[in-house]
Amino acid sequence: MALVKVTAVDNQTLYWKLFFIKVILSLDPIDTEWSIIYVGSADTEQYDQELDSVLVGPVNVGKNKFHFQVDAPDSSKIPKQELCGVTAIILIGSYVNQQFVRVGYFVNVYYEDPVLDSEQPEEPQINKLFRHVMDHRPRITRFKIDWDKKEQPEQSVANPTISYES
Repeated sequence: MALVKVTAVDNQTLYWKLFFIKVILSLDPIDTEWSIIYVGSADTEQYDQELDSVLVGPVNVGKNKFHFQVDAPDSSKIPKQELCGVTAIILIGSYVNQQFVRVGYFVNVYYEDPVLDSEQPEEPQINKLFRHVMDHRPRITRFKIDWDKKEQPEQSVANPTISYES
């Protein structure tokens, strides 16, 4: 599998609009799973949100592309003091529960109005927030995985795992 290109489409827009991610990859005819995570806080994963997850494939051998369209994160699940500023979105590619790639983009969330941006309101005004996906320098991490691995068969009723409590 080779990740050819990932592009954040409409990378400067209102905060509450959909995210569009275009993925171009070259691979064998297999099923891959893709998910997008929005990082809600730099301090803890507690506020991270999986915006969507989708199974892609099997695809034709060679170059393939798909468009990922997901809703914006739920701002009520992000601490108010961390709603504005720099955060990240992460695109994760997996095969048989093995991550093979992570593509991360920094995202700047801000008020376009300089007064609001410098003196942020106590209650965030979501309809006035903007986001800028800084797609010019994604952080790409590749992982070596077992591409020959097949799905683990479901455990048969005839061969159950038995445990005893004492």
